Parts: sequence; C-alpha cells; structure tokens
Amino acid sequence: MDFLHRLGINNNNAGTSTGSQWYPTKGKKIESFSPVDGKLIASVSSTDRETYDALVEKANSAFQVWRSWPAAKRGEVVRQLGEALREKKEPLGKLVSYEMGKSLQEGLGEVQEMIDICDFAVGLSRQLYGLTMHSERPGHRMYEQWHPLGAVGIISAFNFPVAVWSWNSMLAWVCGNTCIWKPSEKTPLCALACQHIVEEVFRNSEVPEGVSCLVIGDGEVGEWMANDERIPLISATGSTRMGKAVGVAVATRLGKSLLELGGNNAIIISESADLDMAMVGALFGAVGTAGQRCTTTRRLIIHDSIYEKFKQKLIGAYKQLRIGNPLDPKNHVGPLIDKQAVAMYEKAIETCKEDGGQFVVEGGVLHGDGYESGCYVKPCIAEAKPDARIVQQETFAPILYLLKYHSLEEAIAIQNGVPQGLSSSIMTLNLREAEQFLSFAGSDCGIANVNIGTSGAEIGGAFGGEKETGGGRESGSDAWKAYMRRQTNTINFSTKLPLAQGIKFDI
Repeated sequence: MDFLHRLGINNNNAGTSTGSQWYPTKGKKIESFSPVDGKLIASVSSTDRETYDALVEKANSAFQVWRSWPAAKRGEVVRQLGEALREKKEPLGKLVSYEMGKSLQEGLGEVQEMIDICDFAVGLSRQLYGLTMHSERPGHRMYEQWHPLGAVGIISAFNFPVAVWSWNSMLAWVCGNTCIWKPSEKTPLCALACQHIVEEVFRNSEVPEGVSCLVIGDGEVGEWMANDERIPLISATGSTRMGKAVGVAVATRLGKSLLELGGNNAIIISESADLDMAMVGALFGAVGTAGQRCTTTRRLIIHDSIYEKFKQKLIGAYKQLRIGNPLDPKNHVGPLIDKQAVAMYEKAIETCKEDGGQFVVEGGVLHGDGYESGCYVKPCIAEAKPDARIVQQETFAPILYLLKYHSLEEAIAIQNGVPQGLSSSIMTLNLREAEQFLSFAGSDCGIANVNIGTSGAEIGGAFGGEKETGGGRESGSDAWKAYMRRQTNTINFSTKLPLAQGIKFDI
C-alpha cells in the first residue's frame, strides 16, 4: 500500500524514538492487523524497561534546553509541523482509516484536527498571558506568570489514534514542555507515522533530541508512566476504568493528571425540534466511527408527542446505512476495532434484552464477502428504560437507546442520570428550552450543545467532561494552563518592608 511507504512504515519497525533517533529494544513484537480486511499491516517492537528509563532521562535533559527557547520560536516549529501534516494529510488519513477502521472522511478529518491545533498553538505561543494584581502594600507590584512543567506523558486511545496526541503535544510544546507519547497498542502504526513526520521537522529546526518521545507497548508501559515521578503530568484518554487507575497512581506521587474518559452522551429531541436537523445529528452521532467515539450518541431522549414519528423516521434512515470498507467513500459505517470489541457489542445486546429492551432495529455480526475480518456489525436501536444496566454504561459500539420523556425537567434528569458527563445536546427551536438546558439547572456535562449533535467538537473550545469522564480539559480555550505551573510574584520597589494584613514586626 503506497500510503504506508509514504509514511515510512515497513514490515518491521522500532517502537521507541526520541524524535531524532529510533532505538532497538528488547520488547515483544506488537502486530497491527487491520479491522478492514483482517490482514497484518506491519509489526512494531515494543519498548522495554531499560530503554524506557533512558528515554525519560533524554526527555528531561531536553527540557532544560527546550524551555529556554522563546515561546514564539517553539511556535514556529509547530507551524512547520502543521505544514508537514498538510503535505501528509492524504496518506496519514488513509492509514488512520485502515488501521483503526473509521471512514476515510473521518480519517482525513482527524488529520485536519491536527492541522487545526497546530494553527491554534502557533497563535498561543504569543499569548501565554498572566495577570497583574494591585497590592495592598504601597510601593509593591504583584503579578502571576506561567512556567512549563517538564516531561508530559500522553496516553492516547485507539479511536482517535493521532488527533488526541496532537491536542496535547502541540500545546505542551509551545508551553515549553517535552512529551512522551504512549499510543494505544491497537493502533501503533499511526503513532509511528506521526513520529516520522515530527522527526523530519525537528531535525531541520535543530530541536533537541528528546522533545518528542515515543514509547509503544501495552498497559504495563502506561503503568510505568503513571508511577514515574520524573513525569509531572500524565494526560490519559480512554475508559473510566483505566482513568481511575491512572488517577490513583499519579495522585499517590502528588503528580498532575489530565483525564478525558468515557462518555454516555444523549440528545434531547424536543417537540419543538426541527426533526430533519435532529435526524442528521442523531444518525452521525450514533453510527460515526462505528459508535467508537467518546462523544458517540448513545441515548436519544424523545418527547412523547413526537416519539413514534421520530422513531419511524430513524428506522427508515438506518435502512439506508451502507456498511463496509471505510476506504470506500460510499460506505457510512466501517468495522469495530477488533473481535474483542465485537464480543462486547454482542454482550451489550444480550444484556439489553435481559433488561427488557426491545430492538426496533436488530443488530448482529456481518459475514461474507467484504466482511472477512469479522469486525463488521450492524448499527442497532433499542427501546429501553433510563435506569437499565446497559443504558447506564458506555458501550463502544453502534447501539442506540431510545428513551421517552414528557417534561423538559424530566428529560434533563434522564440526561444527567448516568455516571458519565462528557457531551450532551438538545434539539429545539424554543429559546426557553435551549437556555434552560444550558443553565446551571440543565446539562451537567462538560459539553452542552443546541441544535447540533454530541460529536464533532472543534479545537477552539476546551474538550472534556465531568463526573466519571474525569474533569480534564484538552485542546482549545485556556486548556494550555494544564501544561504549566502558575507562579505568583510580588516586587517591592519601595524603601520600606511593610508586611501584609497590616502586621507590625518592629525590632
């Protein structure tokens, strides 16, 4: 496949890099199979402990130099990286689609997110602002400033194998940090491709070795990072179960963690909604990336007066979905990431039925021509109860639950009545309903939308959620502050030393 060659990927790849040099390791081989056709794409050597320790030392040594570069100069390097990503958008987008299984349009869109965050970070490199404060003491000035933390650990998930890394790394780099990235072992080749792109740009810009480090491995490597006192911040994206383990490990050593975890997202469809608009948002939200987004729409909370009408409209739309090779632009839905994900999908359907759920669009695993990998499943729809076990969980698969409500207060209570708190939406043309949904008494999620779906966040806003979603924020707005430490400064330019709060200490 030409796109692999263009990205520097061959049959056997080293999986440890400092951004300037690739290191042979004693770790086991990780084989990457495509969920599209079940074929082996390539293998990667995982990082062993000795090599990992050496790499962390290189990252911290590089930090001593990198933090002294002016922020605008660091931003210039990120700008060049954005240009390199523009040049490699097509092959990298194809690799994302082929290794992960999302549609080609979504794969290209993910690379575009990387380009967009580069642009954002370039501007940010000249806007790392602090504040000035008035002192209560005469002849004194107070202000705050922000300093980089050091080596930032990034643990990313398979469903966005490149974009989430870029959200973290581009901001961390312009802030003056170095980065150590552990991608999902299910999508290691996407990470290799990104590191090859970074390597060329960094070499041309004479960036110190160790500013961009890559370690590939399973959960054990993630545990090394979470427990490593040399890494002051761990940014982890993945399941709530994983995030809790990372959060405890990092907190035990009083480090900082940025957690972006599971979502159980809902769209409220009001009787005042534009139903055609609501259909588009619900359909893409439920089946995009085969239901494997943390922002996937998993629950539709529909007003009882339009429930049957919208249900039939939705059933008709599902009949038109085309499932198949995601590199074919005519297909809407690609495969799940692997057979383990397929097993979880089947288990969720079984649990839903045990809890009394009624499927109005049946699910199932697809077999035959084009489905040889065994990872293709049917998007399905079930009528269920809000408190059903499976409705309360995040299932990383295209299973949509229909729930009915009568009052907006009831709908919001259903929306909020799950452990997760990532993304939410209401479809309504009623201004009062929209404002109530966005008020303090409305959605309890980190993201709340009106007349758009739950997925498809832009990089300009801070991304993340509350409750079991972890509370972290990535990407836009002032999320950059998570990668820095705040310092308050007071300067006395008077001829005396008055104490605060009027305290007298005369000798």
